[in-house]
Amino acid sequence: MSPSGGRDTQALVVGLVAGEASGDILGAHLVTALKARRPDLQFEGVAGPRMIAAGVKALYPMDKLSVRGYVEVLRHVPGIINMRRQLARHFLRTLPAVFIGIDAPDFNLGLEHKLKAAGIATVHYVSPSLWAWRGERIHFMKRAVDRVLTVFPFEAAIYEKEAIPVTYVGHTLATQLADYPSRSTVRTRLGLRHDAVVIALLPGSRVSELQAMAGLFVDTAERIANAMPDAEFVTPLVNRETRALFEAALARRPAVRVKLLNGQSHAAIAAADVVLVASGTATLETALLRRPMVITYRMPRLSAWLMKRRGYLPYVGLPNILAGEFVVPELLQDAATPRALAHAVLDLLNDAQRRAAISERFAHMLGDLKQDTAQKAADAVLPYIDGRRA
Repeated sequence: MSPSGGRDTQALVVGLVAGEASGDILGAHLVTALKARRPDLQFEGVAGPRMIAAGVKALYPMDKLSVRGYVEVLRHVPGIINMRRQLARHFLRTLPAVFIGIDAPDFNLGLEHKLKAAGIATVHYVSPSLWAWRGERIHFMKRAVDRVLTVFPFEAAIYEKEAIPVTYVGHTLATQLADYPSRSTVRTRLGLRHDAVVIALLPGSRVSELQAMAGLFVDTAERIANAMPDAEFVTPLVNRETRALFEAALARRPAVRVKLLNGQSHAAIAAADVVLVASGTATLETALLRRPMVITYRMPRLSAWLMKRRGYLPYVGLPNILAGEFVVPELLQDAATPRALAHAVLDLLNDAQRRAAISERFAHMLGDLKQDTAQKAADAVLPYIDGRRA
């Protein structure tokens, strides 16, 4: 019996693999849009909680792929390789109408290559950062995918130049966050003072990120609080493990008072005057909520060295990449010290004109990325499903 168990063998199946929380959001919205148009479809693959809630059968849980950094991945390589091998066998046996790899290019492109070679249509949703590093991957993508769905407008030209079918769909976060409640409304909801200076601390969503940065964020908050005693801090944490790590860091600095939230990262950002945020999707969320930020990150030295050697751009934060310049500060690795981070946050807090200019820049960014993303993505995928039925 296949891993699909009692699945209807006559049903058209869509295979999906998502490897990050951001991919889980994209996948859930796409599945919902496809089901609205084609209720007969079934979905299975590697899925997170949002995709599962949308109706995807998880052959493997998404957290199996949520591994951070080159060096850290090495410890998980045998299991990851085996998972990809098992998924390939499964999909080559069950022959989905289309396979959609959502981000996670190091995992998905190899799987897509095998499936496309066997005649299964493959769509890669979210372009790898070819414009930032490892641009040579586009040649492999040409052999691995039938279409790429890009979330940033400038990416489409990269694929058109190589004659790879591409559709710009925008970013679902832009639609989701465009009409988010106001700062005052969110502060009331969270129990924060309307007249307070509020700093949101977003140290990451993975256990490995909190292990590397919880202490850094708490130490930075202590310095900010010394300079601004009335400032309030709020930190969203995604699960009990990350919350425990942050609470342990706070226990070493008992004078620091931080309001901890279970999830609610968007509310924390929207309530803030300035956000201190770990590099990743949260920086884009912060930009789309039009909040000034300081971007930081720490990872093991070898991982950071390898990424820097293969990078093309002077910045790593998505808002700066989209703007093509340093709109907001980035302090990474050895430059990410509590003193430097606190100084950067305080500089923003003390410069209302600069904060307003950053917010205006981010409002334009929101307008560029706000598309009917899920429907556009479904429009791009459905021809492959309809072609299979025909």
